[in-house]
Amino acid sequence: MRTLPVALSIAGSDNSAGAGAQADLKSFTALGVYGLTAITCVVAEAPGKVSAIAPLPPEIVAEQIRLSFEAFPVGGIKTGMLHSRATVEAVCDALEAAFAKSRSGLERPAGLVVDPVMVATSGARLLEPDGIDACCRRLFPMAALVTPNLDELAVLAGGTVSTVEEMREAGQELCARFGTAFLLKGGHLPGEAVDLLVTPDGETVPFSAPRVPGVSTHGTGCTFSASVAAGLALGLPLREAVARGKAFVTRAIASHLRWPRPGGGNTDALYHNAPE
Repeated sequence: MRTLPVALSIAGSDNSAGAGAQADLKSFTALGVYGLTAITCVVAEAPGKVSAIAPLPPEIVAEQIRLSFEAFPVGGIKTGMLHSRATVEAVCDALEAAFAKSRSGLERPAGLVVDPVMVATSGARLLEPDGIDACCRRLFPMAALVTPNLDELAVLAGGTVSTVEEMREAGQELCARFGTAFLLKGGHLPGEAVDLLVTPDGETVPFSAPRVPGVSTHGTGCTFSASVAAGLALGLPLREAVARGKAFVTRAIASHLRWPRPGGGNTDALYHNAPE
């Protein structure tokens, strides 16, 4: 008999399998964790385009979470696309109930990573405005880590962030506001791909990697946050889980897959099984 640590992805379904729950499952498996899913919505998507979103009823999302915790020892949790206030509230209710029943009795489990999926790489809006408020009120304070990209950071910070120093300042303000750590993903800044881990105790840790030119993928944010959740499920400290996740997503980009499109151009995708 064999067991593995278990992580739960609460996210949308991406038919192209480059982002969302599919990317999370690939990341969990590659990093030695058994992955579960609670699907929040079904997204018709291809790299660079989101054409339709069909949300699932919030009570179905909550029931998936309830059954996951009932049957498995969930050690890591990653939330992705939640889409609406009603779903955010249902997810928070379900997680609070699950945590209350856990043997540890912790109100704030170490394994919850929140990827505040608000805007797709293509520019499509993925979280309704009142859903953002619900995340701020309930979900962020429950998390061990929140992982906004630059567009999401601008929404949360109330202004455009265009330098690493502005990232650091915004991260410190968000840590103070929500009482949790933030991983600020600066992949769209010029130069090296620099991300900042900012913690409530005042620590700021940069994680950088060379930029890979000429690659147009989606799902890097999903993959990064899922890999951190996998690390936490494995019992790694937060900083080590982030470092491992950064190395993982960097390999997935550098080893990307590519197919020619019938109408011209290419479709790129992350390669989650790239060897170390």
